[in-house]
Amino acid sequence: MRRPRHAKIVATLGPASGERQTIQALFNAGADVFRLNFSHGTHEDHKRRLDLIREVERDSGRPIGVLLDLQGPKLRIGTFPEGPIQLVEGKAFRLDLDTRTPGSAARVALPHPEIFAALEAGTELLLDDGRLRMRVETFGKDFADTRVVIGGRLSDRKGVNVPGVVLPLSALTEKDRADLAYGLQLGVDWVALSFVQRPEDIIEVRSIVDGRAGIVAKLEKPAAIASLDAILAETDAVMVARGDLGVEMPAEQVPSIQKRIVRACRRTGKPVIVATQMLESMVTAPVPTRAEASDVATAIYEGADAVMLSAESASGRYPVEAVKMMSSIITHTEGDPNYRAAIDASRAEPVARTADAIGLAMRDITGLLGAAATVAYTSSGYSALRMARERPRAPIIGMTPRLATARRLALAWGVHAVLCHEVVDVPEMSELACRTALREGFGASGQTVVISAGMPFGTSGTTNLLRIAQI
Repeated sequence: MRRPRHAKIVATLGPASGERQTIQALFNAGADVFRLNFSHGTHEDHKRRLDLIREVERDSGRPIGVLLDLQGPKLRIGTFPEGPIQLVEGKAFRLDLDTRTPGSAARVALPHPEIFAALEAGTELLLDDGRLRMRVETFGKDFADTRVVIGGRLSDRKGVNVPGVVLPLSALTEKDRADLAYGLQLGVDWVALSFVQRPEDIIEVRSIVDGRAGIVAKLEKPAAIASLDAILAETDAVMVARGDLGVEMPAEQVPSIQKRIVRACRRTGKPVIVATQMLESMVTAPVPTRAEASDVATAIYEGADAVMLSAESASGRYPVEAVKMMSSIITHTEGDPNYRAAIDASRAEPVARTADAIGLAMRDITGLLGAAATVAYTSSGYSALRMARERPRAPIIGMTPRLATARRLALAWGVHAVLCHEVVDVPEMSELACRTALREGFGASGQTVVISAGMPFGTSGTTNLLRIAQI
């Protein structure tokens, strides 16, 4: 099954999309990767959905990626036994570690000593997804006296954000560690790490994953943006988590930050997902707003590898229609003559290394010869990702003898992953590439394909071979 587009779609599964028939319909509509959100549902729920995904994969013959999204640490206040309170602008309000005293109009528990350890006078705290705002005046190791800047209604266990502060917290909670172990046992292909603040967060999770899945850094904290290059050096892919990012940073800054992240990922050849509220109105409506359609198109013009649906496909009334609409927007955007100009204009110069030289040559040769397809024979996926970095005009066939690699490549721009047998020499690889391009509908007899690979075969990160062949 060949997709008529380059950018991929990540669809979140949930109560509205947990049955075999719906998952099949979502895949047929265009979903390339399915997200299992471990902030909700039980382990049994996620296992059942993953088993159904693998059934769809087996029946379709096309590798499907599965993304495990970890919840991450949730910073929340305590409770108000007498009901919600009203924070009044200009009034004082205390936060402290005392969980035994009931919350009131004057104070509430904040059972996170890590927050108090990181505070400074003038630090702003955001509550309830940024709807309420207070400024720290004085503080100690177990309290903070604040002044309400933006008031409003405050109820039990609302979330707390501390923008601009690196909190001394691991990105992995005990729940995350249990979820991660379970997901790796199930065989997920990607692990999305929430609350990333620094590259050490990625290093920590990588030591646990140990090559069994790719790692996606969710960028949702200002501290992560400040350490963008260092985080990119450690992670395998990135998610632009615009929801929390929009809470912790001014909304008007989010579009430029998104563009900066996408460009940085394209420069390094790391897949990037743009996520959150892309077609939000389709949770309850059968069609999106014009602004939402433009939002998806903007991510595609920027060159994002994938765009993601969250509540739209997990709990909305129109999950299949949302995927169809997203696929249609992508297809129309990529068909715009201005799309190629935008992609080429935002392309980053390659660095002086063999793999990038091969990718650059492949791109130029493909354009010069009008090749029907480019083919990356790859064990780890590296050759295919270096091709995808160049955003060639011709489709990319990612041939690999490893099912795990084929599934991970479902996330990469323009890559049509195909499982194949191990090859022993270049002539066999070339012959297999031509047969695969013909069989998968990417070329006809007599047309040209451009092939890249790494020698010796089976060695990760050794892209060093370029070959031109005729079908």
